[in-house]
Amino acid sequence: TEALGRLRRPSPDRYDVILWALGAGADAAAVAEASGVHPWFCGEMAELAAARRAARRPLAELGAAELRAARRAGLTDRDLAAATGAGELAVGRRRRKLGVRPTYHAVDTCAAEFAALTPYYYSAFESESEAAPDGRQAILVLGSGPNRIGQGIEFDYCCVHAARAARELGYAAVMVNSNPETVSTDHGVSDRLYLEAPTLDAVLDICAVERPAGVIAQLGGQTPLRLAGPLAAEGVPVLGTPPAGIDLAEDRGRFAGLLAELGLLAPPWAAAADAGEAPAAAEAVGYPLLVRPSHVLGGRAMAICYGRTDLERYLERERPEGPIFVDRFLEDALELDVDALADGRGCWVAAVMEHVEEAGVHSGDSACVLPAQSVGPGLLAEVEEQTAALAAALGAVGLLNVQFAVHEGRLHVLEANPRASRTVPFVAKATGVPVVGAAVRLMLGARLEELELPPPAPARHVAVKEAVLPFARFPTTDPLLGPEMRATGEVMGIAGSFPLAFAKAQRAAGQALPRTGTAFVSARDADKPRAVAVAALLARAGLRLLATRGTAAALAAAGLEVDRVNTVSEGSPHVAELIADGAVSLVVNTPSGRGARADGAIIRRAAVRARVPCITTIEAAEAAARAIIADVPGAGGPVALQDLHGRRQAGRGAGR
Repeated sequence: TEALGRLRRPSPDRYDVILWALGAGADAAAVAEASGVHPWFCGEMAELAAARRAARRPLAELGAAELRAARRAGLTDRDLAAATGAGELAVGRRRRKLGVRPTYHAVDTCAAEFAALTPYYYSAFESESEAAPDGRQAILVLGSGPNRIGQGIEFDYCCVHAARAARELGYAAVMVNSNPETVSTDHGVSDRLYLEAPTLDAVLDICAVERPAGVIAQLGGQTPLRLAGPLAAEGVPVLGTPPAGIDLAEDRGRFAGLLAELGLLAPPWAAAADAGEAPAAAEAVGYPLLVRPSHVLGGRAMAICYGRTDLERYLERERPEGPIFVDRFLEDALELDVDALADGRGCWVAAVMEHVEEAGVHSGDSACVLPAQSVGPGLLAEVEEQTAALAAALGAVGLLNVQFAVHEGRLHVLEANPRASRTVPFVAKATGVPVVGAAVRLMLGARLEELELPPPAPARHVAVKEAVLPFARFPTTDPLLGPEMRATGEVMGIAGSFPLAFAKAQRAAGQALPRTGTAFVSARDADKPRAVAVAALLARAGLRLLATRGTAAALAAAGLEVDRVNTVSEGSPHVAELIADGAVSLVVNTPSGRGARADGAIIRRAAVRARVPCITTIEAAEAAARAIIADVPGAGGPVALQDLHGRRQAGRGAGR
C-alpha cells in the first residue's frame, strides 16, 4: 500500500519502487494504474520480481538451470548476490564454474533485410555466440555507462581517445559501454563494441571471451574505477595505477596518514560511523564543515553546514546510511585543479587550473581558468612538487588529478584521484597536448621521457571552462551553486586575456553578459566591500545599478549612483517583479542567512524564468564585471583550435 501510494507521484526512484511493490505482492495492473507506466512494462517487471523471489535461497542450492533462468530473466550477479546473501564475486564464480556464461550476438543494423557483419555485440544466455576476436592483442576500455550528473560526456571523450591510441599502437580496441548516445559507441571508434553496462560480472564475462592484454578502468569516471580492484583479484590485467594506489587515495584514513608522512597539509576531518555519531565528529572538526556520505558521485548529498542546526537539518533531509565524512570547510579559499601524467616514478603536470568560484562550489559547476591567474611562480612550483610527491607515493600510472585549496597563503590537499578528471578534455583542447593518448602509452609501459612532452613555456592565451547549467529547464529550482554538482555540460572560451575569455565562455554557455541595461546587486555583509568594487565596474561599463536597502546603502556610501528596490519580503513593487517585467539585465545575488536565502531563492528563480544571467558568488561577479568591460565589439573573434595550436607547434619547430 505504501509503495502504491508513492508511485502516484513521479520520483527519480520510481522503478525501484515499482519493483518493491511487485516484490511485496502487488498486482501488475494495480502498479500500472498507480504509476502511469504502461501495463506491458509493469508485466515485464513483475516477471523480474518473480525471478528475484525464486532466487531467495542459499547460493549452493542454485544449480546451472536456476542460474541460467535467473540471468535470462534479467537478474545480474549483483541481484543474485542480494537474493542469496552471497557476494557478487561468489555468485559469478559459481555461475561460470557451472558453465553458465553469456553468449554475444551482433546487432543487426540492416533489420535482416541484408547480411550485416557488425562488431557491435549484446549479451544473452543462448546456445551460440557470434563474438569474433580477430587474433590481435586487445585493450579493453571501460566506459561510464549511462550519462548522468557527475559522470558523463567528459569521460566519454577520454574513452574515445584511448581507443584511438590503442589502435594506433597496433592493438585491437574493445569498448564496453551501454549508452548508445555516446561517441564511444559510434561506428569506427573501436574494433569491437560490447553494449553492456560496465559492471563486474559483465566485464569478467567479456574478458573471458576477449582475453585482453590489459583493461583500462581509469578513463570512464568513478564507476569503472571501482572495478579495478575486483578485476585484478580475478587475474585480469588492469592497466594504469595499481589497485593498491587507488584504494590508498580513496581510503580517507590511510590517505590522511600518507599526507602526514609527506608533510602535506589537509583540512581537519573526521569520519562518523553513522548519522548518530555525526554531531560529535562535527564538533571535533569544527564549523563550518563540509558533510557528505562516504561514497558520492557528482557531489550528491554533500552540504556545507555552519552550525549544529544546519547539520541536523542535513541529516533529517538526506538520511544518509553508512559512514559520514565531515571536513573543515575553508572559507574564502582559492581552489586549484591539477591534471598530471605519471609513469609510476616521475610526474609531468599538464595543467594547473584556478577555479573562479571559491572552494565549496563543486568543481563540475565552477568556472575555471588556465593558466591560473592568482598563482605566482613560488606557489606554482609548490603545487607541482606536491603533485609529484603524491604521484610517486600512490604509484600513479597514467592520469592523476589533484585538488588543492589555498587558504591564508598555505596549500592544502583536498583530494587526489588516480584517474581521468572531467577537466581532461578542457586541458587537452586548451594546451594542444593529447593527454589521453599519452596516458595510454604510459599505461602500456612507456616512460615520460619517451613521450617528448613540451617543456613549460609562457602561456600565449587564456582558456576558461564554464559549466552549462540546466536551470532554465527547471524554473522552480534555486540556481544557487554549492558542493552538489548540477552541471550537465561544459563549454570553453579562449582569448588573449582572462576577462575576454570569460565573456566568450558565458556566451557559449547561453548566459551572454549584457553590455547595457540594469544590473541588480544584492550581497551578503561579508561580500559587500567586494560588491562595491563589482558595482563600480558595472557602472563604468554603462549599466544602471539597482540594489536592495543594505547593498544600496553600501554602494551610495562609496559614491555610486544606485536605485533602491524592495526585497521580496518588503512587499510590492519588489525586485522579482522587475526581473519578471524585463527591467533587469543582470542579477548578482550572494545569499546569507535563512531569511536572505528565502528572498534570494525567489529572486534567482525569477532570473531563471526570465532568462537573465544570474550570478551567485562574488568571485564570479568580479569576473563578469571585468568581462563586460573587456567584451566590446570587435575585441576578440573566434579562433580555431587547429590554427591556435598549429601556430604554437610551428613556433616550437622553428625554435629547434
